[in-house]
Amino acid sequence: MAAYPAHASPALTPLSHPRPQRTVSDFKLEHTHSAVPPPLVSPALTPPTTPWRNSEEGVGQRHDRQPRSISLPQPDEATEDAAGENPSLLQVLPKVWCEVRARIPTTTGQEMWLHLYHNNADEKEHLAIVFGPNIRSRSLDAAMPGETERDRMIRGAYVGTLFPGRTSSRLQAIRREEGVRPSAGYLTGLNGNGGGISNGQAGQQEIDSSYPEELGPPLVRIHSECYTGETVWSARCDCGEQLDEAERLMGLPVPTPSSTPGSEIGEHESHRPSKLPSAGGVIIYLRQEGRGIGLKEKLKAYNLQDLGHDTMEANLLLRHPGDARSYGLATAMLMDLGLGGDRGIKLLTNNPDKVRAVEGPNREVRVVERVPMVPIAWQTGGERGVQGKEVEKYLSTKIEKMKHMLSK
Repeated sequence: MAAYPAHASPALTPLSHPRPQRTVSDFKLEHTHSAVPPPLVSPALTPPTTPWRNSEEGVGQRHDRQPRSISLPQPDEATEDAAGENPSLLQVLPKVWCEVRARIPTTTGQEMWLHLYHNNADEKEHLAIVFGPNIRSRSLDAAMPGETERDRMIRGAYVGTLFPGRTSSRLQAIRREEGVRPSAGYLTGLNGNGGGISNGQAGQQEIDSSYPEELGPPLVRIHSECYTGETVWSARCDCGEQLDEAERLMGLPVPTPSSTPGSEIGEHESHRPSKLPSAGGVIIYLRQEGRGIGLKEKLKAYNLQDLGHDTMEANLLLRHPGDARSYGLATAMLMDLGLGGDRGIKLLTNNPDKVRAVEGPNREVRVVERVPMVPIAWQTGGERGVQGKEVEKYLSTKIEKMKHMLSK
């Protein structure tokens, strides 16, 4: 195992062969960026643990099991500030609002809800891909001036399921129209999550869209747009594979002692029915292509990579930061989806900077567990997954220069 750089934690030793490090001066750049510029909004916080695999379990992990997660300590803010490690996060989170929501049946058989967000920081349409019935936008359900019940249903601010002839977005109005008091079982099916009925006040949200405590922290993936990896089958990166894997994991049943290796399941979870609903989760899809430089510049960077530079060097040669992404919008969107607070989330990531950046300037969202995203080719011994010299070089750069926590 190669020695880890002195400035990094020895617990995060990357299991890949390091190659000689080059500095910006080697490329005779005409700008002042350093070889490895600090992320614009990402702090210097590295969780103390790294993914691992038990060799006795064989290659990979069963596809129907919940992923293995790693608990993360919550640092003492006073100690952190005193140590001079206060991260350079946005001091004020952007304002976000969900403009429309629609049900999307998927090719895998799972259903998800696509939420489209606007904000006051840029002109892009960012997305929240929500799996399961327990997560829902607060801003979506807010009453809009002058809108009709049909307007509300068209923009997705309704409870339950749409059907031909439905006239109200609210369950209580449906009950009045039918002149009956539905059974608890009927309401459970109509709501989709067994939520209760409101007190009937105008604009009152009629379901409890908070994530059930018994399911533990919800699974979250913060995913930056990658047209080449997700749409045109590029093997220069594993972005498309990571998006697909996040979708698969969020469609799995709720965790049980037999389905979640390494998890501690409380006594209250031991009496669940045999048929378990999806645990669900959220993929926050941010429109920041090419680590924030855009598709045109990203394609230029690809040509520089073919000339012998790695992905970070290529960005620097184009006079961009090595990583120009921001996660303030993701934090604000998670809060609108009801995932803020002390209970926390499980974050699907290998990026140590993203762990703290997603939490926000005042830890509005708490990352209490990290779920590694080990490349499928590594898990399966090369039988499946994205493979090739380009993706291996890309992953090597992530480990060596961006300090991502990856393990074969």
